Amino acid sequence: MNDSRNMILAIVLSAIVLFGWSFISDRYFPTASEPSTKFEDGKQVPLPKPQADPAADAPTALRTRRTVLAETPRVRIDTPLLQGSVNLRGARVDDLVLKKHRQGLAKNSPPVRLLSPAGAAGAYFGSFGWTGEGVLLPGSDTVWTPSGNRLAPGSPVTLSWNNGRGQLFQIKLSIDDGYMFTAEQSVANAGPGAIAVRPFSLVSRANASPDPDSWTMHVGPVGVFNGAANYDWGFDDLAESGDQRFSSTGGWLGFSDKYWLTAVIPDQRTSVEAGFLRGRAGGFQAVATPAPTIVQPQKAVRHTFRLFAGAKEVGLLERYEDELGIANLDKAIDWGWFEWFMKPIFSLLNWLHAMIGNFGIAIICLTVIVRALMFPIAQKQFKSMAAMRILQPKMKTIQDRFKDDKPRMQQEMLKLYQEEKVNPMAGCLPILLQIPIFYALYKVLMLAVEMRHEPFALWIKDLSAPDPLTPVNLFGFLDFTPPSLIAIGVLPILLGITMWLQFKLNPAPMDPVQKQVFAIMPWVLMFAMAPFAAGLQLYWTVSNVLTIAQQKWLYSKYPALNTPAEAK
Repeated sequence: MNDSRNMILAIVLSAIVLFGWSFISDRYFPTASEPSTKFEDGKQVPLPKPQADPAADAPTALRTRRTVLAETPRVRIDTPLLQGSVNLRGARVDDLVLKKHRQGLAKNSPPVRLLSPAGAAGAYFGSFGWTGEGVLLPGSDTVWTPSGNRLAPGSPVTLSWNNGRGQLFQIKLSIDDGYMFTAEQSVANAGPGAIAVRPFSLVSRANASPDPDSWTMHVGPVGVFNGAANYDWGFDDLAESGDQRFSSTGGWLGFSDKYWLTAVIPDQRTSVEAGFLRGRAGGFQAVATPAPTIVQPQKAVRHTFRLFAGAKEVGLLERYEDELGIANLDKAIDWGWFEWFMKPIFSLLNWLHAMIGNFGIAIICLTVIVRALMFPIAQKQFKSMAAMRILQPKMKTIQDRFKDDKPRMQQEMLKLYQEEKVNPMAGCLPILLQIPIFYALYKVLMLAVEMRHEPFALWIKDLSAPDPLTPVNLFGFLDFTPPSLIAIGVLPILLGITMWLQFKLNPAPMDPVQKQVFAIMPWVLMFAMAPFAAGLQLYWTVSNVLTIAQQKWLYSKYPALNTPAEAK
């Protein structure tokens, strides 16, 4: 039995549990849908499934966004967080930028563009409309008449269209101070006979997300159906397998990027048909529609949809869950199986940032809090490791004496541990406790838009990105960008050095192979951690420094722990 071997085994097994559990987890949700109906000759007959909007397909020739925006009448959108316009042709929210999120780190970097009109590169929009038969319906080329020219919080705009046959269609658009649009769709029937109409809301995008989809982060189609989140489908899956349809009461669906979400949200008490659809020209759509409604003469019906278009800010998502009753909207962030642990880490880090004003210092404070909570356990670990250092001569003697009798060697080792009251596994517990914290911080830095472009100090301008300063190009004095394989930043170098110093304070492994492994491990991890977020590197480096300080304090308090025992 060897403490180093057990420690390595514990680390490997813990990593397998944490990362492998998420990797092999499968989520199964219902995909069946029931047929809907239409009103025809006084009877209800099946209506076709909601289909992709033909106008959402990519045009043969793309034009500049400015040109496309100038071709159609529009209502301006102006809120504290959003700016853009509503296209009156087709009743589309197809021009939207996020005011407080910039594309790059430069002060003059333009805001992040979320939505763009059809006809321009990267078309991406939300739309509202109706399907039905036996009635003239508004379509993608319909030009609506607005009640105002500006959509803002507290200033809704009603879009109206009369088909000239007795039916008046209206969409009352309103917006809050966050990222939520509300569309109250109504049909007033002044005609001589009953009609059957079916409102719908959709999100359409011409291209897949530029963000990568991986087992640690879902990017692509996402939704909540009957209260359960569904991350089963990616853009490639839709391209290969075709449309995916669901039946749900309430819920929501749309497309998720790393930091952004655009989703349609039906009334949470209404049963809807929903689906992720493949456009005829290669685009993607998320569509939701309730059952068709029969509108009798001189009657009107209303239905409410919501459209979320913005950043996946945890506080806003949770606010909409509480205030609007939207089921599991926070599942737009794919926290994974360890959400129960990651969200408290995020909440603590976010609170520290609110108190301090700097996410880097907040990460350092988080590290100090974690180390303080683990102080008693770490003390036992260090005492056990120091005791192992003292026993090394005796262990070496046993190994030499029984090198040809492995069972006897293990018995004598166990006897020695019992006599000296040493637990060789005690050093593994703090490492096991650190792994979920480390993984939680990794996910928070990777997923939380609140961490995006957050600076620390000096050259670290974005804690969610790798450390950009590397000695390979003399810290930027040489005008070239080194390959990522050797672009080792300052923080990863400090991480490797502090880990090497930490290992030097630990008892050296008795096995020569293990000794070599521990000798090169800090430098391997230095290269392995280089591509990770600087915030994660900062956390690990500070944790190593605190560990070294605690070990030094322990050895100064108990000098005898530095004295090897005499082998007899």
